[in-house]
Amino acid sequence: MTLLLNKFVKNSTFDSYKDFNENFKIDVPKNFNFAYDVVDEYAKIKPEKIALVWCNDITEKIFTFEDLKFYTDKAANFFKSLGIKKSDKVMLTLKSRYDFWISIIALHKIGAIVIPATHMLKPEDIVYRLQAGDIKAVITIREDEVPENFQKAEKESGKEIIKIFAGEEDLHGWYNLREEIQKASKDFVRPTGSEATKETDTAVIFFSSGTTGLPKMVKHDYRYPLGHIVTAKYWQNVVEDGLHYTIADTGWGKALWGEIYGQWISGSAVFVYDYDRFHAEQVLNHCLKHNITTLCCPPTMYRLFIKENIKKFDFSSIQQVVTAGEPLNDEVFRKFKEVTGLEIKQGFGQTESVVSIATFFWMDIKLGSMGKPAPIYDVMLMNHEGNECDIGEEGEIVINVSEGIPVGLFTGYYNDPEKTNEAYRGGYYHTGDTAWKDEEGYYWFKGRVDDVIKSSGYKIGPFEVESALLEHDAVFDCAITGIPHQIRGQIVKATIVLSKGYTPSDELTKELQNHVKQVTAPYKYPRAIEYVEKLPKTFSGKLMRKKIRLEDEEKLKSKK
Repeated sequence: MTLLLNKFVKNSTFDSYKDFNENFKIDVPKNFNFAYDVVDEYAKIKPEKIALVWCNDITEKIFTFEDLKFYTDKAANFFKSLGIKKSDKVMLTLKSRYDFWISIIALHKIGAIVIPATHMLKPEDIVYRLQAGDIKAVITIREDEVPENFQKAEKESGKEIIKIFAGEEDLHGWYNLREEIQKASKDFVRPTGSEATKETDTAVIFFSSGTTGLPKMVKHDYRYPLGHIVTAKYWQNVVEDGLHYTIADTGWGKALWGEIYGQWISGSAVFVYDYDRFHAEQVLNHCLKHNITTLCCPPTMYRLFIKENIKKFDFSSIQQVVTAGEPLNDEVFRKFKEVTGLEIKQGFGQTESVVSIATFFWMDIKLGSMGKPAPIYDVMLMNHEGNECDIGEEGEIVINVSEGIPVGLFTGYYNDPEKTNEAYRGGYYHTGDTAWKDEEGYYWFKGRVDDVIKSSGYKIGPFEVESALLEHDAVFDCAITGIPHQIRGQIVKATIVLSKGYTPSDELTKELQNHVKQVTAPYKYPRAIEYVEKLPKTFSGKLMRKKIRLEDEEKLKSKK
C-alpha cells in the first residue's frame, strides 16, 4: 500500500514501459508545499512511519515523520524569530548532518528559498555566492573551517548575513541551531495570504557545478519534489517502508534526487551515513548493516566497491541499484553483478531536471545505454538544422516546452535572462548534452556539445573512449579531450590517472592504445596520452574537460 503516492498520480501501477509512458501523469495540488502536503500529512495519518535513518561512525538517530513535524515546526519558529521570511534565500552547508532535513523542511514551511552548498567552498567561492544569490542567512557545520570561511567571505563581500551553525560548542557571532530549536515553540501555523506559498514559487536554487565559467543559479519551484516521483518510484524502484540510500552529501543536487522528495512521497525511508571521507568498506558496512533496499551512487563508487573484497558482504536486502552522473563502464557492471547478483541501471538528468532518461523498472538493460525518456518529459534528439534526428544520428537532447515548463524542470537561471533564453529557445529546453537513439528507442550518451571531438571527419564522444580505457587494470581514472592537429583537425588525447602499482612508460602507452583499438572502433584510440596524479574536477566531482583543453592550448601556444 502506498499511503501518499496516489494523491499525486491517478494510477501508480503499470504493466510495461509503454503503459507507463502513455498513462503516467502527475496531478499538482493547488499551492502544493512538500513540507505540509507530505511530511506533515504523514505525521497526521501515520506518525510512527520512519522517514530518516541517520548514522555516523559513533552514533545513530532514527526520525519518524512525527519527529520531523515536531522539530521542523520548532525550527520554523526559530527562523521566523530571526526575520527569515518568504522568498529570503538561505544557504545550507551541512554536509550530511541530520540538521539538513530539519532545516530544509522548516524553510519550505516558511516559504524561504533553500540554497544547498558544499562545505568545500573557499572564501572566494562563498563571496560570489553571497553576492550573486543575495543570501540572507547561512546554516553550516561547525568544523572543516567552514564558519571561518563564511566569516572571511562576509567581511570581504560587505554583506551582513545571519549566521547559524549545527554543532555542540558555542561560536561567537553565530546562533546554535540545536540549542535554539530546543528553546523554540512547537506550535507553528501554516502561513496564509501573501505569506503562503504557491506551487509556482521558487523553493530551491542550486549553484550548478558547471564545468566552465562561474556557476549558474538553477531555480526550481514547489512542483519540483513531485517530479522526483519518477526518479524514486520508477527508476530507483523504492518500496513502501523500504530504506533507500543515495550516496551524496547535501551540498549537491543529487541529494534532493535521492534523499528526501521522491523517496518520501513514494513511501520509502532514506538512509544517510555521515562520513568524513568516503571509504568503500566503511560505507558498505554501515548501509548493509541497516538492510537498505535500494541504492544509488555514481559509477566511480561502484568501481571502488569492486576493488574491495565485497564477497564478504551480504547484499541480499538490496532489490535495485542504479547510477547516474557519468556512463557506467561495462566491466564494472559485469563484476558487480558477478559478486552481488545485482544489475546496475543507468539514468540521465541534470541539475536543471529530475531523471529525464532511464532504464526503468520494466526495461531490459542495454549495457552503455541510459534507457528511454521519462513520461513527464517530451524528449527528442535535435540535429544542427533544428530537426529531429534519424535513428542512429547523433544530436542534442532537448525537451519540448511549447506547452509550458513540465513538472520537475527548472524555471530559469536566477537573475540571468540571457542564459535562460539561451537554454529555453524555439519551444525547447536545450540540455547541451548529445546522444543517439537506436531502433528500440534506447538513448546512448555521447557527451557535452563542446566535448565532442571531430577528427578526420569522425565525431568521437569522450565517454566511449574513457569507458574503453577504464576496462584496463592500469587505468584508475581518465579524461578524453581533443587537441588541435594540422591535418586531422583534432586528435584524441587521454589524460590518465594510473592505478596503484603502475608507472608511466612507452610500453604502457602502446598497450593502452592497442587496448582501445580492440575494445572500440580503432579510429577512436588516443594518439596522445598524458599521465597525471589527478584530474581537474568540480566540487561535485564532474570532470572539467574544458580546463584540460585550455591548458593544452596554452602549451601549444608556448611552443610556437
